[in-house]
Amino acid sequence: MHHLIVPYAATSAHLPSQDGAAPLLPDLPDLPRLASLLARLEQQEIDRGDEYSLSPPHERVLARALGLPATDGAIPWAAWQAGERQQACAWFTPCHWQARMDQVTLQPPEGLELSEAESRELFDALRPWAEEDGIALHFESATRWRAVGPAFADLPWASLDRVAHRQLDAWLPDGERHPQARALLRLQNEAQMLFYSHRVNDLRAARGLPLLNGFWISGTGAWNGQALPTPQVSDRLRLPALRGDLASWSAAWEQLEQDEIASLLERAERGETVRLTLCGERNALSWISGPPSQPGALSRLFGLFQRQRPLDLARLLNQL
Repeated sequence: MHHLIVPYAATSAHLPSQDGAAPLLPDLPDLPRLASLLARLEQQEIDRGDEYSLSPPHERVLARALGLPATDGAIPWAAWQAGERQQACAWFTPCHWQARMDQVTLQPPEGLELSEAESRELFDALRPWAEEDGIALHFESATRWRAVGPAFADLPWASLDRVAHRQLDAWLPDGERHPQARALLRLQNEAQMLFYSHRVNDLRAARGLPLLNGFWISGTGAWNGQALPTPQVSDRLRLPALRGDLASWSAAWEQLEQDEIASLLERAERGETVRLTLCGERNALSWISGPPSQPGALSRLFGLFQRQRPLDLARLLNQL
């Protein structure tokens, strides 16, 4: 079975306001291939949640498809992606903590022009501080440092996608409920002071670039080394959604329609078993094709009606 997961098929801009008013959205693209595909599939379960869960719907869906633990905020992405078995891990992501008045927002590394050399210098500066807390740091890439240590076992932490371009207050763990988080929160504070005066940021400031003055923790937990085949995940909509760029998000939907959706439709038309999961910031909806069969006249007529009926994309997005 070919399974396509689409994160951010709807964004926070599609959520009703607190007074229940519908948000104002740009014109949504026509998606005839998506409409034709959904007409061939049967809707399955709804993964229900809310926009305040630590793990967004696309991470929950992918974790279940892989057979990973899907505990909110404690899906062991770092251990699984690094192939690290039996040891608790987490991702440390260098980022920009932007302080304004009484709030702090987080800018993820995408768009910060972070080079590998800059990231390595900051990594080397932080590593001895982490080691004092029993954390072994490993440089994986400019935007990901793998942290290994018992502190990350059974420790929920918000996904980077939840905090990107948002206020951090509500997403930081409670040290009273999770005592093992206290040392990590302290390490985050120490990193802010350490990075702020680092020469990397002196050079970035001279070039007019945002400072790399902190890191975010995510993907915590241990992995037992077992996983199912990985579904296809399309990230076309992710960055426009996180940045709140609805015009680019709409354009990305058109490209998704022409590529991944068209490919999945072709598979369905050939009689292959396919699955499509559309994820928003609260819920995820899945559809799957049934086994090939020879429908009767009434079924063929109903299928024709379904394929001709226009897709109510706004209604669909509202469910996500």
